[in-house]
Amino acid sequence: MVFMGDRATLLETGRFVQRHARNAADEIIEAVPAVDAAVDTTARTVPDAGPDTENESDAETEGRHRRAAERGDTDAMSALGALLLRRGDLDGAEPFLRAATAEGDRAAANNLGVLLHQRGYPDEAAGWWRVAAVAGSAPAAHALGRHHRERGDEPAAEYWLRQAAEQGHALGAYALADLLEHRSDVGAERWLRAAAEQGHREAAYRLALALERRATETLRGPHAYGPAAATGRAGHAYDTAGRLRAADPLRAGEQPLPAAPRPEAAPPRPGDGAAGPLGEAEQWFRQAAARGHRRAALHLGAILEQRGELKEAGRWYLSSAKEGEAKAACALGFLLRDAGDEESAAVWWLRAAQDGDGNAANALGALHAARGEQQTAERWYRAAMDAGDVNGAYNLGLLCAAQDRLPQAEQWYRRAAYAGHREAANALAVLLLQAGDAGGAEPWFSKAAEAGSVDAAFNLGIIHAGRDEDRSALAWYERAAAAGHTEAALQVGIAALRDGDERTAERHLRCAAGGGSPEAAFRLATLLDARRPEPGPVVLGAPVDQKTECEEWYERAAQQGHRRAQVRVGMLAAGRGDLAGAARWYREAAEAGSRNGAFNLGLLLAREGSEREAALWWTRAAHAGHGRAALRLALLAARRGELSEGRKWCARAVELGPAEVAERAARLSEALHQELTA
Repeated sequence: MVFMGDRATLLETGRFVQRHARNAADEIIEAVPAVDAAVDTTARTVPDAGPDTENESDAETEGRHRRAAERGDTDAMSALGALLLRRGDLDGAEPFLRAATAEGDRAAANNLGVLLHQRGYPDEAAGWWRVAAVAGSAPAAHALGRHHRERGDEPAAEYWLRQAAEQGHALGAYALADLLEHRSDVGAERWLRAAAEQGHREAAYRLALALERRATETLRGPHAYGPAAATGRAGHAYDTAGRLRAADPLRAGEQPLPAAPRPEAAPPRPGDGAAGPLGEAEQWFRQAAARGHRRAALHLGAILEQRGELKEAGRWYLSSAKEGEAKAACALGFLLRDAGDEESAAVWWLRAAQDGDGNAANALGALHAARGEQQTAERWYRAAMDAGDVNGAYNLGLLCAAQDRLPQAEQWYRRAAYAGHREAANALAVLLLQAGDAGGAEPWFSKAAEAGSVDAAFNLGIIHAGRDEDRSALAWYERAAAAGHTEAALQVGIAALRDGDERTAERHLRCAAGGGSPEAAFRLATLLDARRPEPGPVVLGAPVDQKTECEEWYERAAQQGHRRAQVRVGMLAAGRGDLAGAARWYREAAEAGSRNGAFNLGLLLAREGSEREAALWWTRAAHAGHGRAALRLALLAARRGELSEGRKWCARAVELGPAEVAERAARLSEALHQELTA
């Protein structure tokens, strides 16, 4: 799959290098007439050559310059030499450039240096660049500075590049900034800004990176967002492994967007866009992207996506992806997937993966795995791994584990874990623990937890709790809870309740309940309930009280299926006189297996005259171990005259208790016995 394209790739690379070299030379040559004209404040006109019109063809221009040059006009010789040089006619250009140089034309001297450099005579080229630079040619000073830098003479390079930059030469300012940045000189940003303000797109891009990096390190320390975020989600959410979400056994036991327009962006002004350096960085990214800089478009798309401006983010991703930026194609795929257009997302992921983006290959693997196409998924995960994305190995582990191919899963988890993938280390530890290798599992849990895996920290808490090492367990639970782990926060809250620290308990229970834990919601409600004053008697016709906060938490837990919470919500509803609401919650709890729910539902039904149905629920509760339900059944049987049945339920009530119930059941049993024997 790879080898057939190797020779073609090498050939294309060679053509690219040649083309790049030509473009670089054109950049220097084309800059000369414009800059020198600005410096000399004289336009190059050829006497008696006729008007220079906008509609004049290249051939007509050349002919006009050639006629004037043959009459000895220096400006015409210089202009003709530059024209031929841009065309690649070195033999034709050289005599005109030498003749103009001999007459003291600095632009010709610069261009003669360019010509000699292309012929392979860099030292002679440098000599002519020096002549032109001394005469005030900024392009020559730029070329001479680059010449010295290539030879390692940084002081000379800095001197000449500074000469070019100070004359307003954009390429000189950019090259000087690059030199200073290489030396970590704080003056680099000034010259990047100078080049960017003159429309140098690479300078605008690098200036934006510098501003972004400084701002994010100041706000949140290094690696906050920005370059990492802008490089195709490699650093912020394009971890396909995270999107697949590994099982944690310990806890359980729009069409493609249109192309981005490319308006000419004005240099940013303070106050444009977002405030501060990040806002300025965004504006410079926008300027570079508008000029066709594909990585700037990628960064800009990431910033906009993070801000929630998804449509514009998609346009810039698309612009960058069409220019060949694989990370942008990958990012666009995720954006489309999140918008529900999975087919278009797959097209862009395929394009990115074929260009070597491992993250896109992972996304394709996840897509095919979700469709049940396991072999195709595995192939893409392997492609991701071959592209250097360690998530590929982790996802292969997940895939094998889902198919119960545990030895292979362990192999891939171990490979990813050794490469530093923290969730793979946690998954490996879970696998080892399930296989009975607790000694082998714990170091991997520790390694994953130290690397920042929240699940691993929680799992270490479970291990220590299983050994009755409560302090160590609590330390790991607290670490996981601080990172937002719901179940860990619940455990910390329970520990605080046990120690009598209600304030700490409430804080952690609120975190866990807010994270979706029904048990935390129930315990929080119980804590708040205990602080409430005792409610007064229900008065007929009185308005029903509003729900308290504790009832709201009980109800949240109840809605998530927490049976004790359902019973409690039913009791609170009954206390407010809402018997229909109470019955609904009791029934839901009873049907889920709650004996208290069944007993309370029976009481409610009996009070409404549905004694037969009440008996059914009390029977269910009594069989589940509810003593009061057994006593109620005994009383019901006694009233019906079913004395033997009554004594049977009395015996059950005595057995189940509690003491008060057992005592009453014993007296009732004795009375029934006397009646039977009378």
